Amino acid sequence: MTMDTLVSAAWLQAHLYMDDVKVIDASWYLPAANRDVRAEYLEAHIPGAVFFDIDQCSATSDLPHMLPSADQFAAYLTDLGISNNHRIVVYDSHGLFSAARVWWMLDLFGCQQVGILSGGLKAWQ
Repeated sequence: MTMDTLVSAAWLQAHLYMDDVKVIDASWYLPAANRDVRAEYLEAHIPGAVFFDIDQCSATSDLPHMLPSADQFAAYLTDLGISNNHRIVVYDSHGLFSAARVWWMLDLFGCQQVGILSGGLKAWQ
């Protein structure tokens, strides 16, 4: 069974506590926003969601937001408790901003069951 690229909050609610479903909070803000994305994740996120730090997954680069190597990305996902055997739902606090980048990275590195939560965190709340 393939996963739709966009999943609804109703779909996620029905599947959230299944062992093969993992949720990623991929929220990120432009530096000028002067917001603490990790603190906001700790304050409000979908139950069980892990925080994906776009800059930490490629921490060996001096440049921001760089694509990590396949090995770096696999190690980062492993640290988050995610494997290719999971159905992965990615969301962000904007609705569809940084979640698309993380979805693209997951797809690029071979994750086969990846969707974006339509409407992001706001749709969940």
